[in-house]
Amino acid sequence: MQTMLLYLLIMAVVVAVVFAVVWFVFGRGEDLPPLEKGTTPTRLPRAGITGDDVRAVTFTQSFRGYSTGEVDWVVEKLARELDELRGVVRDLQDRALEDGAGADMSTSRADAGGDTQGRS
Repeated sequence: MQTMLLYLLIMAVVVAVVFAVVWFVFGRGEDLPPLEKGTTPTRLPRAGITGDDVRAVTFTQSFRGYSTGEVDWVVEKLARELDELRGVVRDLQDRALEDGAGADMSTSRADAGGDTQGRS
């Protein structure tokens, strides 16, 4: 019985040593070394975010999912971009309404001016 326990203990030590050697020689199986603390692979352009930019976003994985700081940053950036785009759309719609109202006013004035000239 003691030889069996000794055999199992020696096998566990050998497996642990082989695992440690493989771990240090081959690393964690990543193509790139791990990122330094405080850096992130998350990138988005300053303005003009496209759907492909959002689809290409990657987050650093943490113990319970993704880094909340990175996710919050991306969500805030997308929210600002949406607010800006909606503001531009609102401005363009307001201009179109003003141009449409101005065109209606000018056509009604032209019609009124044409009537007075025809009566004289």
